[in-house]
Amino acid sequence: MPERRSTRPRAPEQLGLVWDVPGLIAGVDEAGRGPLAGPVVAAAVILDPDRPIKGLGDSKALSARTRDRLFDEIRARALCCSIAEATVDEIDRHNILQATLIAMRRAVDGLRLRPVKVLVDGNRLPVLAVPAEAIVKGDAKVAAISAASILAKVHRDRLCATLHDEYPDYGFAVHKGYPTPSHLAALRAHGPCAAHRQSFGPVRESMTNEERA
Repeated sequence: MPERRSTRPRAPEQLGLVWDVPGLIAGVDEAGRGPLAGPVVAAAVILDPDRPIKGLGDSKALSARTRDRLFDEIRARALCCSIAEATVDEIDRHNILQATLIAMRRAVDGLRLRPVKVLVDGNRLPVLAVPAEAIVKGDAKVAAISAASILAKVHRDRLCATLHDEYPDYGFAVHKGYPTPSHLAALRAHGPCAAHRQSFGPVRESMTNEERA
């Protein structure tokens, strides 16, 4: 009697299917979701496996000096990288999450080389023309995302230094736009400037107080 064969399909891992095709992988991260002022910045990086970069990690866990050194090294050694922004106006019009996703999409679109997959820090993905995967705490797990976090952080910090020159009353070079006590005190004293995100609560409150005065 012939042996009966199961008609049930085998599990994908038994079929030996390859879900990740070989090719260039880009890491993406952002900087500046929490501040009350300035743009949100995103970066995309495709690292060169033949030119490894030592010391990559979550940009928030690195010193400013280390970030600055790695910023230059990443730009010199990566196969390609791209830095993009979403403006204060876009943040106020769309909300900070959507503006962040816009900046991420722009960063990926700005890459000179096209990746086969994009790895994004966090749990939300921008709309992209290539496959993408969100990785929670990816900036501490994936080298390309770590590199992107460093580029975005350093670029934004330098933008804040420029804002400080333009609006010296607010101390942007020190707090980078975050709602520190000194920044909130400056908002109460001077009201918001053009760099502030009017959709954020403390900025709206300072505008209301200014109208009442």
